[in-house]
Amino acid sequence: MATTPIFDVADTARVLPFRPLIEALKVAAAEYAAGRVVNPERLVVPLNDDGIMLSMPAAAHDLAIHKLVNICPRNAERSQPTIYGQVMGFDADTGRTLFILDGPTVTGRRTAAMSMLGVETFRPAPKEFLLIGTGVQAGNHLQAIGELYPESRVRVKGITAEYAQSFCDAHRGTMRDLQPLTDAAIPDSVDVVITLTTSHHAVYNEPPRAGRLVIGMGAFTPEMCEIGARTIGGSALYVDDVAGAKHEAGDFIQAGVDWSTVRGISDAVANKPSTDKPFVFKTVGCAAWDLAAGRVARATLG
Repeated sequence: MATTPIFDVADTARVLPFRPLIEALKVAAAEYAAGRVVNPERLVVPLNDDGIMLSMPAAAHDLAIHKLVNICPRNAERSQPTIYGQVMGFDADTGRTLFILDGPTVTGRRTAAMSMLGVETFRPAPKEFLLIGTGVQAGNHLQAIGELYPESRVRVKGITAEYAQSFCDAHRGTMRDLQPLTDAAIPDSVDVVITLTTSHHAVYNEPPRAGRLVIGMGAFTPEMCEIGARTIGGSALYVDDVAGAKHEAGDFIQAGVDWSTVRGISDAVANKPSTDKPFVFKTVGCAAWDLAAGRVARATLG
């Protein structure tokens, strides 16, 4: 039997370019909404020292994937990454293993691609981004912006001004115009805000602003909250996964949203809303989006 190809961080990123990822996410979102992607609730298994193992399979007519990720919070004390894992791709007819990708890299790139799908849908041709957060996901999003919107300006807000400056210094070659946000006030010129933290209190709670898109990515438990009720209450609300968001989107849960007013990204892609109103797009992720990434990897590999 042929050896299954295994891809490290760099090679996984290479087979997952952002533009094809966005197109694959559009297809997967429509299929998922129509019930043509099987996406069971993730299985959580406890590990030592408050670690967890997450098992997330998904299957469609052409491909099945299994994402297995271990999250170990105490790894920082061991000078190791907090997250390890793989995404395995399988032929949907024979079950044959096609490839094994680096799990954190798949998560990072497909999450950033989902945010960029939101930008394309709700705020096309953005001129200025604000990233709130300076961690790994902020870096993934900056790479996506640099690839898709290289002429835009990106401002960065961190826990401290020093964190923001260090992030910009570390990623200086990614964008033509990258700078820390030095003032407390957010400039009117910012038309896309992306929150990328694990905060338990709002890091963005501005009044809704027509033409501004706010994307919440970091809060993924009911206890977490990045976007405040003032912003949410006056905005058109969209999520990547309606079923998952009801249990995981802490921003929306704490704001007490009426879920009948919350729409999925597949609906927005199919029926483009007017872009002159305030939007909040909340993403929580699901294995169907890893399936979309698996399709891109398979196509890239030929």
